Amino acid sequence: MTPRPGVFLNETGTRFVVHAPDTSNVLLCLFEGGVEQCLAMTRIGSSYAIEIAGVGVGQRYGYRAEGRYAPDEGLWCDRSKLLVDPYAVALDRSFTYDVRLGQFGIETAALVPKAIVTAPLPARPAQPPNFAPGGLIYEVNVRGYTLLHPDVPPALRGTVAALAHPAVIAHLQKIGVNAVELMPIVAWIDERHLPPLGLRNIWGYNPVVPMALDPQLAPGGIGELRATVEALHAAGIGVILDLVFNHSGESDAEGPTLAFRGLDNHGYYRHESNGTLVNVTGCGNTLNCAADIMQALILDTLRHFAREAGIDGFRFDLAPVLARTPDFDRHAAIFDALASDPFLHDRIMIAEPWDIGGGGYQLGNFPDDWLEWNDKYRDDIRRFWRGDGLPADLATRLAGSSDIFGETKSRTVNFIAAHDGFSFADLVGYAERHNLANGEDNRDGHGENLSWNCGVEGESADPNVTRHRARDVRALLATLFVSRGTIMLTAGDEFGRTQRGNNNAYAQDNAISWIDWAGRDVALEDYVSGLAQLRRALPALSDPKQRHDTEWFTLDGAPMTPAEWNNAQSNGFEMSLPLPDNGRFTCRFDRVARTVSFTQP
Repeated sequence: MTPRPGVFLNETGTRFVVHAPDTSNVLLCLFEGGVEQCLAMTRIGSSYAIEIAGVGVGQRYGYRAEGRYAPDEGLWCDRSKLLVDPYAVALDRSFTYDVRLGQFGIETAALVPKAIVTAPLPARPAQPPNFAPGGLIYEVNVRGYTLLHPDVPPALRGTVAALAHPAVIAHLQKIGVNAVELMPIVAWIDERHLPPLGLRNIWGYNPVVPMALDPQLAPGGIGELRATVEALHAAGIGVILDLVFNHSGESDAEGPTLAFRGLDNHGYYRHESNGTLVNVTGCGNTLNCAADIMQALILDTLRHFAREAGIDGFRFDLAPVLARTPDFDRHAAIFDALASDPFLHDRIMIAEPWDIGGGGYQLGNFPDDWLEWNDKYRDDIRRFWRGDGLPADLATRLAGSSDIFGETKSRTVNFIAAHDGFSFADLVGYAERHNLANGEDNRDGHGENLSWNCGVEGESADPNVTRHRARDVRALLATLFVSRGTIMLTAGDEFGRTQRGNNNAYAQDNAISWIDWAGRDVALEDYVSGLAQLRRALPALSDPKQRHDTEWFTLDGAPMTPAEWNNAQSNGFEMSLPLPDNGRFTCRFDRVARTVSFTQP
């Protein structure tokens, strides 16, 4: 029977197991100081295993695979490539791209991080998620969020531990955050075109192995993440991890050989009938989530973070890839496995419900207990406030998007801006993307942003322009906070963050992506705090059940008619919601005045 992959400590030493069916031999490589010791492993089924006495916590290691090197046949065995354990839970340093990582026969031990043997953390009591659908999710880039925070000690800035600082937690509580969603914090590698441009990936959506936290973001490893989760939980705030199970940083056939490719290229990646890598991700490869070995790795990864760190839920980047067999299957085995797993069945699961492959747009088609990013909400709210959207479309989104999720329960995650695309401030300050800093001649990022610039493209000192932009941002924020369903705000949008018109700032590890705490708009921040208090007073907005107790009126107070709902030139309408004391709360969306106003509950 093939043993389970991973590293297992026992009383006398450590057992190492790695999955590598297409190899003729695998070597365990132990590193001590500058010395590498390679030991032949024993083949057991599709895996290799070895138990080493006297080896324990802190041991640095990697693997080397021997066998055929025939890329056209999907075989990439190359003994010169040190391979990172797909089940590694800690690394001694971050990944750095080097062209030699993808060259056959070139030694890479000095270029590749080493995995570290670690002991499991003490058991923690099982607890239900510290977040419920209907709350406010706050999307955070860990590095960019605290790197310039004046109250966080310099040694902690840019790390997971910084999120536990009292000043950070106080801010999250002020604006009503119910859960932080951490953009990828597992170790990633830069795309190969970035180093020659002097750029670095700051978003993290190019991982190598799924469990090992990036040492720069979490120098204290999984223990640092657990301590931060516990501090946030104590403040009533959940933690959701953004994970990438659609591709790996090994990229296309010209990319580096780091882990999966050198051990089981056929099993971990999907291939076309001619043997080339499937690329429905736009990143060079596509993980084969229908394969048993990949499904096991996904489940083991989620269990690791849920058990070891107390993570409340997971957001899946390009989530249709999870269920491609090769077409998207709403009843794919991975969904049943997650729903029945004793450690994962109650975790919050969030899909980014699209990839770039055929049939890749699957909004509304994930399981009934999943939440989904709702880009139709994003686009319809933008269109309405830009001036060319229908009142009917805005009302449908405000009410929970029953046209997408049905009449029983809404699973929407409403957002107007996210990490990719314009920030709130840039949405009303730029009509076009300005991505020249990315080095791709302004071709990358979305071309159509449904944005407007209030008369001037980019920064302006004109008081009329700045006043109009401030008004429009407040209207957008108010619309988000009075929408039914889960809502999401990206960190910094509550106080006017700008990316200077860059709508694809993944490679801008600089002031474009670093949150400017010193220059934040405190008045806007206070406005968002007030919106959070308002939302808490309106429990109907957080109820995932589709409700039919909303009343709609024209701005003059008359009932809306079909003609008015479908009038693109309409000035707006009023929405009336029930209050717990049987009263009514009225919200007025005035497209001429560019305001959202309400009667206070």
